[in-house]
Amino acid sequence: MVSKALAKYVRSLHQRKYRQRHAAFLVEGAKSVLELLGSGLVVEHLLATAAFAEHLRAHPGLPVQLASEDELTQLGTLQTNAAALAVVRRPPELPLPAALPVNSLVLALDNVADPGNLGTLWRLADWYGLPGLVLSENCADPFNPKAVAASMGAFGRVPVWPGRDLAGWLASQPGEVPVYGADLKGDNVHKLQLRPAGVLVMGSESHGLSPEVGARLTRRLHIPHGPSGRAESLNVAVSAAILLDNFFRNV
Repeated sequence: MVSKALAKYVRSLHQRKYRQRHAAFLVEGAKSVLELLGSGLVVEHLLATAAFAEHLRAHPGLPVQLASEDELTQLGTLQTNAAALAVVRRPPELPLPAALPVNSLVLALDNVADPGNLGTLWRLADWYGLPGLVLSENCADPFNPKAVAASMGAFGRVPVWPGRDLAGWLASQPGEVPVYGADLKGDNVHKLQLRPAGVLVMGSESHGLSPEVGARLTRRLHIPHGPSGRAESLNVAVSAAILLDNFFRNV
């Protein structure tokens, strides 16, 4: 049985202020916990069902405590959890490079408020091997449980730089660094020969790019409708996936 003190601690990590205070976050579910074990991140507590604990024998030294499915579900944020829940130390934040590495593409998010979208964008950065994810001040917390779950293990592989003055950082980049962003009046991305270098900025779900960040773009990209397409807009993560694929299609 999980102690009251540990249960209180775990529940507190549902809230951003306590994740920041304790420099810790939650990883939930079988797939995410197994991804965690290969990440090198420090595990404070690992609550697991007896059945899932069998999968942990290959990782001696973990602070494993048995818990029931009901306890895991009550303590966590998933609708059901038949496997495990971990409390993990937040990784040390690496310095944000003043200038980007040559021939690398960084994904930057401007006021992306939905943690699920943020986690999916993090997963995209992992898929394409991007060196990191830069987040503006009003983005969702990347260590929100929904963002962590949606990242599908990217939380342990791709650095994230949250709470940044994104417009100021973009302004500090050398003039030859291209800064791309989505715009309905931009160039048709399917007709361009892009290479994965510079910064790709994705804006908020409802308002797009802020004026300050938009002013720093050096090229605007447009994803055209299909021949009979009528949707008003695309989800920010879907848009990012299409744009990123165009950057990497000739690599």
